[in-house]
Amino acid sequence: MSKILIIEDEESIADLEKDYLELSGFTVQIETRGDTGLKAALEGSPDLVVLDLMLPGVDGFEVCRRIREKKNIPILMVSAKKDDIDKIRGLGLGADDYMTKPFSPSELVARVKAHLARYERLVGAGQKENDIIEIRGLKIDKTARRVWVDGTEKNFTTKEFDLLTFLAENPNHVYSKEELFRRVWNMDSVGDIATVTVHIKKIREKIEYDTSKPQYIETIWGVGYRFKI
Repeated sequence: MSKILIIEDEESIADLEKDYLELSGFTVQIETRGDTGLKAALEGSPDLVVLDLMLPGVDGFEVCRRIREKKNIPILMVSAKKDDIDKIRGLGLGADDYMTKPFSPSELVARVKAHLARYERLVGAGQKENDIIEIRGLKIDKTARRVWVDGTEKNFTTKEFDLLTFLAENPNHVYSKEELFRRVWNMDSVGDIATVTVHIKKIREKIEYDTSKPQYIETIWGVGYRFKI
């Protein structure tokens, strides 16, 4: 029997959602605050989270982001906000779906069932754990192509991510700019050396505490760059 966690501060809405979901055979837990809901999501074992946006304690966006950092369960975000920017932000943080209030409880049940079925198909097909590199506060999720520094997510372009990942996967090896351009861009480096330099600079600005004294990517003068572990 699947367990659904509802994080919703309007108790009448939460109770209605709970009634419909329980009638459909689900076990349901309700939390009315963002902070307690986040704790229940991370420390408990829900199979799906129904998450409101406007919550006391911690808002739904932050709850979604922090759940997604740790778990790959479906998240169905609900809100009275109709603005597209909120939908885009919610989905961008890892929500699987977005429903605008008011909505039919039967539609909620249908979407819950659909997302659980999809998730179970993926797991049943042998979905692997995300391939993650973690080094001294730096976390690189190769599968999701996401990067965090001390728990804060940083936005990377495609080539910045590829270059950082390549160096992190080959630590303590010094690569020339020509080698990096050939390995990461799959092109000859003639006339394009500056591209590597610019990308290293941008990566350092995102992951280093002090770019003048880098702890991850160091410059080996006259040779190239090395990722330290």
